[in-house]
Amino acid sequence: MAQLSLRHIDKIYDNKVQAVYDFNMEVKDGEFIVLVGPSGCGKSTTLRMIAGLEDITNGQLLLDGKDITSAPPKDRDMAMVFQNYALYGHMTVYENMAFSLTLRKEDPNVIHKKVLAAAEILDLTSQLNKKPSQLSGGQRQRVAMGRSIVRSPKLFLFDEPLSNLDAKLRSSTRREILLLHKRLGATMLYVTHDQTEALTLADRIVCMSMGRVQQIGTPLELYDTPANLFVASFIGLPPMNFFQVLVSGDELFAPHFTVQMTPELKQLLSEYQGKHVTMGVRPENVVENGTVPVLVNDNENLGMNTLVHGHIGEGADNRITCKFKGWCDYKKGDVVNVSFTKMHFFDQETGNRIVKA
Repeated sequence: MAQLSLRHIDKIYDNKVQAVYDFNMEVKDGEFIVLVGPSGCGKSTTLRMIAGLEDITNGQLLLDGKDITSAPPKDRDMAMVFQNYALYGHMTVYENMAFSLTLRKEDPNVIHKKVLAAAEILDLTSQLNKKPSQLSGGQRQRVAMGRSIVRSPKLFLFDEPLSNLDAKLRSSTRREILLLHKRLGATMLYVTHDQTEALTLADRIVCMSMGRVQQIGTPLELYDTPANLFVASFIGLPPMNFFQVLVSGDELFAPHFTVQMTPELKQLLSEYQGKHVTMGVRPENVVENGTVPVLVNDNENLGMNTLVHGHIGEGADNRITCKFKGWCDYKKGDVVNVSFTKMHFFDQETGNRIVKA
């Protein structure tokens, strides 16, 4: 197993474009870390620097206390699972899984035991004599994981491994990766743009944007106490609703509705009296039978829940998505009176979460 330290890591390309800024993180032994963010945010570049596939411009990378900043990939004792599987089509599953050990010229009996053990973990025992072309996408991804397992690396790296799978396979393979982590107790770093993968897999999530770390925390911390507007808007599906509100006296004033503040909320926003702040409300925190009128635009029934999209009054800034429990049958033009069970507040200038002093 492994502990990993990233200290003030920068990545600047030859054309002076900076992809990663001052990345700092301590990864504990056996931890499952997920790097999440939109395309181009620097998450895959960070993973490739850890693997040694990209040079680190500034900073220090430590594995179990040893400086590996400039070490070649072969000396880092890491195994990487790629998005495109990277399997050899002319080899059987067994030969693909054994390939790296064969290159090392390990004892054939040891190789055989390791491949059979990995195949059993991944439910591939019956597929060992097949070629990759005879396998499903999910099975190919398991072979790629098996190739990493047989090496017994200190660190597992996953670069968007489920991107090429359909929704059903993504779900089942995601569960297999989670079970694999629990079974091996291995240290894993996983890159994805899919927040569902991040929330369901991670011990801790690293949320990135424009090359910078926005927040590091448990899935619940990022969902329940997002550090800024970016994290609040990126984590959560459907996305959080945002409104510009004026803090005045005991109330929050927004176009077409007001919210009465509790004493705790009034204290939280005491420094913002007479100023505007951004209020965020998750769709699942919008409930029926309140005082805020929502004019319905459309209605999406999802079985256990219904998404209702509408406006509070008129204008693009007053759009709202509500996630109601059960099956609802609202029509365009209906008015639903709602209230908010939880609200988040952000400074309009910095975008940062407003917290108690």
